[in-house]
Amino acid sequence: MEIGFLKPLYFAVSWVIVNFHSALGLFLGENSHESIKWSLSIISLVIVIRIILIPLFVKQIKSQRALTALQPQMKEIQKKYKDDRQKQSEEMMKLYKEHKTNPLASCLPILAQAPIFFALFTVLNGIARNIPHGPLKGDLLLSAQQAKFFGANLSSTFLSSDTTTQTKFVTVLLIIFMSATTFTTQRQLMVKGMPKMDASNNMMLQQQKIMLYVFPLIFAVSGVNFPVGVLIYWSTTNLWTFGQQFYVIKRNPTPGSPAYEELAKKRALKDKENGVLPEVTEETGTTQIDPEIKQRQQPSKKKKKKK
Repeated sequence: MEIGFLKPLYFAVSWVIVNFHSALGLFLGENSHESIKWSLSIISLVIVIRIILIPLFVKQIKSQRALTALQPQMKEIQKKYKDDRQKQSEEMMKLYKEHKTNPLASCLPILAQAPIFFALFTVLNGIARNIPHGPLKGDLLLSAQQAKFFGANLSSTFLSSDTTTQTKFVTVLLIIFMSATTFTTQRQLMVKGMPKMDASNNMMLQQQKIMLYVFPLIFAVSGVNFPVGVLIYWSTTNLWTFGQQFYVIKRNPTPGSPAYEELAKKRALKDKENGVLPEVTEETGTTQIDPEIKQRQQPSKKKKKKK
């Protein structure tokens, strides 16, 4: 089923894939390694999309950290209006608006990819049914129909009538991988990248738990309807998310999170070895390093005057 207002997106997706296929032909041969070229073209599409979505990822990180900072105020509102759900919701929304944050911002990268995901799904179904989209037509369409990923047709699904045993096997492995990487990425965020929170009546923590268990389950159940090419796309984007999140947690962790405490200990140990003195703040009781404090210098010896 095609949606009229998404036709420009169908064209864009097919255009990107076809151009990457042509570019790869310069290295792998114009009329050879077709399966590799089509598979790598889908992976290249992911890279392009994720680079475009980097600003949304930054916004997601900022929103999550803003919500973390608001936790004490949120708990106060929940405690104050525990018997009035409507008033509690109104005060929460007022708090979000006042601090320009949104609890749903953590879903932005996934929501932004949804139209592209559906466009790729439609384009790959078009390949299976011999329906052209944009520049993906004629000989290119025939070439894409014959493309395989470890013996599985890129346009086939687990439930397709003509699906081979090899295609089913590859599809199941991709579904398991896709669901596992979704779970692992979310767990990485909750275990390392989030401050410790009180689990009772905590909206943010409940949202993260839903994403931890529900999303992998949705992908596992619905994955049997996805073409192999779509499974490649989603598995690749999961790997990108995991790596991007790992870098942020390692290099710029959220204050109060286990990763932040671990990084602070490493820096304190390193500074101790270098002779840099830590500064303990009265408000937080945490150890901070004053950038102005340098390594202790030994007093310079006065040169003796020659008699």
